[in-house]
Amino acid sequence: MNHQPFEEWLLNDKNLTPVEKRELNSHLRTCVHCTALSATGLALRSANVIAPAAGFSVRFQQRLAAQKIAERRRRLWGVIILVLSGLGLLGWFTAPAIYSVITAPVEWITVVIGYFLFAITSLQAVTEVLAVLVRVAPGFIPPYVWMVFVSALAGFGLLWIVSIWRFSHRAPQGVSA
Repeated sequence: MNHQPFEEWLLNDKNLTPVEKRELNSHLRTCVHCTALSATGLALRSANVIAPAAGFSVRFQQRLAAQKIAERRRRLWGVIILVLSGLGLLGWFTAPAIYSVITAPVEWITVVIGYFLFAITSLQAVTEVLAVLVRVAPGFIPPYVWMVFVSALAGFGLLWIVSIWRFSHRAPQGVSA
């Protein structure tokens, strides 16, 4: 059974047309859920509203301000503890490396130079391999394959541009004022 229009009518307190009133009354005779909702709404509307005690808003604002200050202090101490713990762990794990650097700087400098030379020679080897592939590959791959590859790249580029354009020109979503 579809309760949606009846729940909306009961919860929104809007003026109903005679046809809607008849539909609602006939539905309330058969539906226990909507009858309970109607009784709850009637009880809430008929309840007396009691004015708050004098100075309630001032006390509430003071308590809220005190809670915000306490929350800021807790966050500050949490951040301080997190940073100090992180620095302690970092010191714990890097202490052996720092000790070895301090006790034997020549070894450390030799290792760093070795890694640097390895990186440079590896980069040179990769560039040479790529240069050979660029010289040899056009002879093995037919021209129509190159055209298909370039067309696919152009299509992906166009798809990317269109999707960015659609996202940037879309109306904002979310709660409206």
